[in-house]
Amino acid sequence: MNQPTLVILAAGMGSRYGGLKQLDPMGPHGETVLDYSVYDARRAGFGAVTFIIRPDFAELFKQQVAKKFAHKIETRFAYQELHKLPAGFSVPAGREKPWGTGHAVLCARDQVQGNFAVINADDFYGANSYEQLARFLATPRDESRRAQFCMVGFQLDKTLSAHGSVARGICVKDAADNLLSVNEMTAIVKTADGAENQEPGNEAQLTGRESVSMNMWGFTPRYFANLETAFVEFLKTQGHELKAEFFIPKHVDRMVKAGLADCKVLPTDSAWFGVTYREDRPVVIENIRRLIEAGRYPEKLWN
Repeated sequence: MNQPTLVILAAGMGSRYGGLKQLDPMGPHGETVLDYSVYDARRAGFGAVTFIIRPDFAELFKQQVAKKFAHKIETRFAYQELHKLPAGFSVPAGREKPWGTGHAVLCARDQVQGNFAVINADDFYGANSYEQLARFLATPRDESRRAQFCMVGFQLDKTLSAHGSVARGICVKDAADNLLSVNEMTAIVKTADGAENQEPGNEAQLTGRESVSMNMWGFTPRYFANLETAFVEFLKTQGHELKAEFFIPKHVDRMVKAGLADCKVLPTDSAWFGVTYREDRPVVIENIRRLIEAGRYPEKLWN
């Protein structure tokens, strides 16, 4: 089987961070978080990387980030733009917010061949997480009845920020680690007893031990056809809203519940950390420094 492709969601606007965190250096030689993602994916067995970016910072991104490792791994680019919509739909007046992660993946359809993984550009997932994904995607699976997908599951309390709310997909799985449902919660904060989702209309008390999606998914090509159909349905019902988004976890949840896909939740012993807020940056820099000192990464990633 061909080596899988790593698809990186790097078109975010960084509104809570206050800038393009995709380009912000975190490593000792100017490495970004996604430099470490590409490094881990490459050594785990991924053969190509597709970046989903916005046209307005494409050249800056290519020069500051992708140029460093383009000689190490096949590198492609896709562009998420508001007007990239199915026939018959248009952007409502006043809409500025991107259509969400599901739409971003659709924008990369022509730049992906074979099985692929999807990750966020600003999340540090750890080497073992990529190894789990690569192993799953490299193993032939019977899709005659249902599509066969996967996600890497992290424990909620290890993924929260001390500086504000975060969005997480709360997962329910069976004894065999098959995903049963995922509830996207967009305003989770730390509490003394665990965590709490403060999203209006979806409030919930959480223990902190829940398995969550950090947007680290493994898909086969069958994902695209259903994704396109689901996005059309989203536009019909919510396309007029100025801030509604089409999320990957919600779409996978619908596929699982409809019997169209199985999704295995892969455990990982890797530590996650990310940069939702600018105040998270020193923590990320310190964690990377410790991993380098422990011999997990070379001091300089790319030569």
